Amino acid sequence: MVDDNKNLSSVYGAEDSQATRSAYEGWADGYDAENLGNGYRVPGIGTAMVARHVMRDAGPIYDAACGTGIIGGMLELLGYENIVGSDLSPAMLAFAGTPKPYARVYEHDLCDPLPELDNSYASVTCFGSLGPGHAPPHCLDEFVRITKPGGFVIFNTRAETYPQQELKGKVEELTDSGSWELVDRSPVFRSYYFIEPDVTSQVYVFRVV
Repeated sequence: MVDDNKNLSSVYGAEDSQATRSAYEGWADGYDAENLGNGYRVPGIGTAMVARHVMRDAGPIYDAACGTGIIGGMLELLGYENIVGSDLSPAMLAFAGTPKPYARVYEHDLCDPLPELDNSYASVTCFGSLGPGHAPPHCLDEFVRITKPGGFVIFNTRAETYPQQELKGKVEELTDSGSWELVDRSPVFRSYYFIEPDVTSQVYVFRVV
C-alpha cells in the first residue's frame, strides 16, 4: 500500500494554470492506470449523482476539465449522449478522444470564460478539478451561465480543506444570490481506496434557478 502519490502532490502544489498544465501533461500517459489502480472513487460516485438527477434525454452535458475522459466514458455506458468535454491539458485530451464518448472536446483553461452559449446545457460536471491547485472558484459562474434553468451543476470538492477554500465562498455567494439551490450531496468519502488516506471528497448537486 502506498500512502502518497507524487503526481497528485505536484498537481495540488501547482500555483497557476501553466504549472497545472505541466503537471498533467507529464502525468497523462499513466493517469488512468495509476488513479483507477489506486482505487480513485470520485468518477464513480460523481457519475452516480449525475444518473440520480439528470434524465438521459434532458439535453447535452458539459464535462469541464474532462481529463482523459473517464466521466464521459461512464456516462456513455449509462446511455447519455451529446457530451462535450474540455480540459487544460492537450495530452489528457488525446486520451479523452480514444475511444470517443464525447461529441467534441477542446483545450480550455477554466480561468477564462467558456466559449459556450447561455442556457445551453442540461448539466455541467466537474470532477477532480476544483480546489487547491486546480480551477478557480469563479469558473462556477460560467457553469451556471451555460446551464439551462432547472439543469444541474454537479462537482466534487476536496472535503478536508473545503472550509478554508475560496471555493466555499463562491458556492455560498451563488446560493445566497438565488443563482442555484443545493438539492443533494454525498457523504464525505475517501477519494482513494489504497493511497492518500487523508484526502477526502464530497460531491454536490446544485439546481440552476
